[in-house]
Amino acid sequence: MILGFLLFYVGAVLFLNGLWLMGRIQDREIVVINVVSGLVAGAVVIQGAFGAAADAASIRAAALTLLFAATYFWVAYNRFAGVDGRGLGWFSLFVAVSTVPVIVSGFSAAATGRDFWLAGNWLVWGILWFMYFLLLALGKPILKQTAWVTLLSGIFNGWLPGWLLLDGMM
Repeated sequence: MILGFLLFYVGAVLFLNGLWLMGRIQDREIVVINVVSGLVAGAVVIQGAFGAAADAASIRAAALTLLFAATYFWVAYNRFAGVDGRGLGWFSLFVAVSTVPVIVSGFSAAATGRDFWLAGNWLVWGILWFMYFLLLALGKPILKQTAWVTLLSGIFNGWLPGWLLLDGMM
């Protein structure tokens, strides 16, 4: 259930960040959903890493979830402070590289459709973080493509599966 809760807000923030990258939401206004989503992810991190049932698997999941929380808080900070995002771009490269072993181990250990789906999500998110690196750190002209991948990832890798998990359908 916690995965559905988290993905629901990942979907919201990615969808809205995609719209923001398309110029449909103002810089300062996008801060709210990024802070809310960062807090949701942060709560999942605290529960997974430090909760009574914490174990090696939940601590690993918490470490990976913190990558999302840090990204959302960083986006919020950048919009509030009015900086260009190069630091976030380099952080996005670190995250993109960090997703590679998650993707490889996810696919190699997958035994169910849900396992393959989760590994596929990590693949999409890794690509998305790499696109942020290219856009923000290297200044590549891929804003439109990054906006669409962000928006579609929000729908198909976050909101929809999050909703299905929350509704007990997945």
